Amino acid sequence: MTPTRPSPLRLLGAAGVLAAASAAAWFVWVGWDHEYQVDPATGVASGPYEAWQVVGCALTLLVAGVVAGVLVSPWLLAVVPPAFTAAWTVDAAASDETGLFVVGAVLVLLGASFGAAVVALVSLGLRAARGRRVPSTVGG
Repeated sequence: MTPTRPSPLRLLGAAGVLAAASAAAWFVWVGWDHEYQVDPATGVASGPYEAWQVVGCALTLLVAGVVAGVLVSPWLLAVVPPAFTAAWTVDAAASDETGLFVVGAVLVLLGASFGAAVVALVSLGLRAARGRRVPSTVGG
């Protein structure tokens, strides 16, 4: 059984949900944290994000992407990089007086695009495996 082609309305709705989830992932996991941590012994500042925040954000994007890619279409993953980058840029531009947030936005877009491409490929593989599954027969 091969996956059926989704209707344009379903694609549009799923793209909107995935774009909103991508932007929300930024704000929920890391967008609220603007405080740097300073090591009292060395005086070295790090942050503002903790590792658990970044991991949580990445896992949220991964799960949302795989679900959308497998259940609807791997092409939906194309909405993740611009949506996530837009959320990051809104947050970064609000606190950056140097204008260097533009460089960061390009890097976030490139990283998110690479990640989305990998997740889309994984979704394609999962869809293909799902399509090859042989239904079990009752009673042998």
